[in-house]
Amino acid sequence: MTDRRTIQISLRKQPKQTRSTELVAIILEAAVQVLAKEGAQRFTTARVAEKAGISVGSLYQYFPNKAAILFRLQSDEWRQTTELLRGILEDVRKPPLDRLRTLVHAFIRSECEEAGIRVALNDAAPLYRDAPEAQEAKATGNRIVRAFMQEALPHASEAARALVGDLMTTTLSTVGKHFSESPRTSAEIEAYADAMADMFCTYLKSHELG
Repeated sequence: MTDRRTIQISLRKQPKQTRSTELVAIILEAAVQVLAKEGAQRFTTARVAEKAGISVGSLYQYFPNKAAILFRLQSDEWRQTTELLRGILEDVRKPPLDRLRTLVHAFIRSECEEAGIRVALNDAAPLYRDAPEAQEAKATGNRIVRAFMQEALPHASEAARALVGDLMTTTLSTVGKHFSESPRTSAEIEAYADAMADMFCTYLKSHELG
């Protein structure tokens, strides 16, 4: 049995020229299409190369195996989620509860728009879930949420803020994933996000008053 810790998941070489950067972008776009259609179990470098219109050898210049491609897609998703958290929760021009409501709507909408890719990436998670990049992405998200909770619940204890933050992020992620597994209309997404935001805001207010 192959030890997943020995699987190479980093780029074989970093693209430096414009042509190389464009080729990597083409490969990743093809990978997204293959992943959405075939799922993680049938995802192969050969299928990605065919979809990208290049040889497998050209693909291997940058990605040594399918795990490396999947890891890059997951890394991009982690970065997008982190940017979403930072862009909304650190916007001090808006009250905390308004930011929280905006985050819930943006997150649920994003989950539904990219449901197919997210489910497939989750299936492939054992390939890279122990990678340092995975731990750093989680740590960065936790820091952003922790800072937000300090602002939203200034009178609560550190333990209480940590509990609220963990409960909210876990609920948002778990429920968002479950909700997005079925096709949803814009109206359904809006109504669901509104209900979840109301629940979170009420919960936050109760802890602040307590």
